[in-house]
Amino acid sequence: MPETYMSRAGFTKLSKELEELTMQKGKLTKDIEEAREKGDLKENAEYHAAKEKMGSLMNRVNEIKIQLSSARMIDDLQIREGEVQIGVKVSLEDAHSKAKMAWILVGATESDPTAGKISVESPLAQGLLGHKVGEQVTVALPAGEKTFNILKTEAAV
Repeated sequence: MPETYMSRAGFTKLSKELEELTMQKGKLTKDIEEAREKGDLKENAEYHAAKEKMGSLMNRVNEIKIQLSSARMIDDLQIREGEVQIGVKVSLEDAHSKAKMAWILVGATESDPTAGKISVESPLAQGLLGHKVGEQVTVALPAGEKTFNILKTEAAV
């Protein structure tokens, strides 16, 4: 089973979601039992809706359990100074437009581009991983190749 990289905060968030889903599962089980008691299941929309919702809920529960069981804490990783790696905030400059940007490299479960967090599995992160401050890196992105100057890295978790 592949490791799932996440911060302690991400682990806690997933654990809480699992607790909430477990409570919802209990309520859904009662709803299914009540709907079953109403008679003919072929014509019982409440029963079918509850069963469908239970299926979705159980899929998410299983997904979270797998992620938690294979979790590797980013916080525990040895951050190498000046190198792009998971758990690091990397400051970049587009070599052509000179636009500056910064991204925190996180595991896929915590990716949130609007908050400046990208998955280490993303094309940009994959192209930057292992490179060092001061290097110029050309990265293959879905929109085409782009060249970046790595300006700075700092621990972000």
